[in-house]
Amino acid sequence: MPKEFDDKHGTFVPPTERLREDKSDAIDPRKAEADCLLEKGIEQYQIRDTHHALKTLQHALELYRAVQDLPGEGRALSGLGLGYYALGNYPEAIACSRQSLTIAAQVGDRQTERQALANLGNAYRHMEDYPRAIDYKQRSLQVAQDIQDRRGEMAALNNLGMVYKAMGDSLQAIYYYKRSLTFARELKDLQVEGQVLRNLGNAYHAIADYAQTVECYEQLLMIARLLPDRHAEMQILKNLASACFMLGESLKAIDYHQQRLATAKRLKDHRHEEQALESLGIIFENLGNYQRAIDCYEQRLALAQAIKDHRLEQQALASIKTACYAIGDYSRANRYRTK
Repeated sequence: MPKEFDDKHGTFVPPTERLREDKSDAIDPRKAEADCLLEKGIEQYQIRDTHHALKTLQHALELYRAVQDLPGEGRALSGLGLGYYALGNYPEAIACSRQSLTIAAQVGDRQTERQALANLGNAYRHMEDYPRAIDYKQRSLQVAQDIQDRRGEMAALNNLGMVYKAMGDSLQAIYYYKRSLTFARELKDLQVEGQVLRNLGNAYHAIADYAQTVECYEQLLMIARLLPDRHAEMQILKNLASACFMLGESLKAIDYHQQRLATAKRLKDHRHEEQALESLGIIFENLGNYQRAIDCYEQRLALAQAIKDHRLEQQALASIKTACYAIGDYSRANRYRTK
């Protein structure tokens, strides 16, 4: 079974898309400063400088409160909710997002209302309060539909899928992922399309539908190569090989592992290189091709010795000896001694 892609986080919708400048208050220098700080805080959040983003957004919040600017206060609180969520501080994310939601409803700011609902849904999902997570996500979806925010709708659908996947209801997760995927393709958003395909592939994998898993991963592989993202590509190749192996398509599995091995060598990624060699050795053993298996294990041993990884070296030695014993080549097995 391959490790699933990291699907802890929801679809990212840039907060800047929620901002609308209000020129009528630009005469107040504190309001103008707060607007600049809000924009800066969002930019810091987008480049994952989260700690500085929180400080900047907190300063913006204080200024908005000083000038009694409720819409600005709601947006700053929504940004703080995103920041705390990114740091894994879910109670604080919930507290900020609830305040943001209250203000957004009061001033009729539907975009901030949608984002606050989305923040709450994500935070409750991580806290494993799935009924609340679904409620907030459904409300976020409804607001997105009401204001014809297609990106918000796409995000809500993907995140609903993630809640149901976390609950173990993969069929319902697949339903929402497919709807989200349609939006991603209509919007020509490769980043989100890749994220949804990853989630969809994992959901199919969870119900042992390996043919659909392979189909999703192969589409995802094309996206990773378009972007390009070589490290993501290696993980996708690993998952593709595993799913193909589960389908009994050993030759395809070998091909994907060999592609992963070649990429790992180019990137000097020793972890993926040794894992690919181990996986290839296991498949060759399973096919009864022990000589090819031993060749892979010997390459893995050489790599372990080159990087001075004693634990890995012992594992490689044990694999070689087992394969040698399987074909009765005891003299060769005896050349390799585990410590």
